[in-house]
Amino acid sequence: MNLFDFSSRFPDEASCREVFKAHREQEGIHCRRCGCSRHYWKRKRQQWECKNCAFRTTLRSGTVMQGSKLSFLHWFKAMALMSSTKKSFSAKEVQRQLGHCRYQPVWEMMHKIRAVMGLRDDTYQLNGRVEADEAFFVTVDENRPDTLKRGRGSERQTTVMVLAESKVKESRKPKKPGRPTTALGHIKMKMMRSTTADTISEKGKKTLDTGTDLVTDGFPSYNELGKDLRSHTRLKVPPKEAGKLLPWVHIEIANAKRLLLDIHHRIDSDFLENYLNEFCYKANRKYFDDIFDRLIIACLSFRWNWLGETYG
Repeated sequence: MNLFDFSSRFPDEASCREVFKAHREQEGIHCRRCGCSRHYWKRKRQQWECKNCAFRTTLRSGTVMQGSKLSFLHWFKAMALMSSTKKSFSAKEVQRQLGHCRYQPVWEMMHKIRAVMGLRDDTYQLNGRVEADEAFFVTVDENRPDTLKRGRGSERQTTVMVLAESKVKESRKPKKPGRPTTALGHIKMKMMRSTTADTISEKGKKTLDTGTDLVTDGFPSYNELGKDLRSHTRLKVPPKEAGKLLPWVHIEIANAKRLLLDIHHRIDSDFLENYLNEFCYKANRKYFDDIFDRLIIACLSFRWNWLGETYG
């Protein structure tokens, strides 16, 4: 949705409220007290009232916007900016675009949106042929020592499991030199505290369907995960050939690293997962025309707070 479409569709706060109300009613309103799904709409109070126990539910209650003092128009504009491009916006740039005087509320709003992007992607699992590998993102953490060690085990870097569906291309056109012979499906990127077999198996079981055909390099920590899947292919991957044998994993790792370096420069290790959520959410929906409306539904379906609780 471009700027002209957004301006015509959401000219004021009332139009945002109406669209948000329509989406909430379409998804269903459930009473927090008794669980009833039948409600009256109290127009003057802008609240739903339960037909069973008379408990009232506000527009923001139970959504990612609960507790926020920013207007619906601010939220909608931020979601439009974040979903309008394959890349991203820094919180400082969104603050300038919104004309808001304070940075902190805008920064928190964007991280809440990124968090629900990840929660939405967590509702499905990858399947079919899936490439897997680890990536190491340089992050900032004042509480850990800074060393010059690189790669696996470096204290300067945060370990991320990267998974990418690799589908067989159905095309009559000849393959271009240097391009992968398969097509990219959905991707996921999950932070890991270590690269042990237990950690990789724990993350993988939540992310992969049991009918997955896993393809990895020779790193032995994936062996435990492979036992629970349909098949596990271990390739002998020389470092210089990794991009050819596991192409999509390394393409998406390079794209994510370049994006974070260009836009955000320095990322705290506590919030890396949120930035990766945004990258994966938009990559998985790059051919969708209604990504903005899908993001609205994600924001009203999940509530996330700084204590780490999630409600769906």
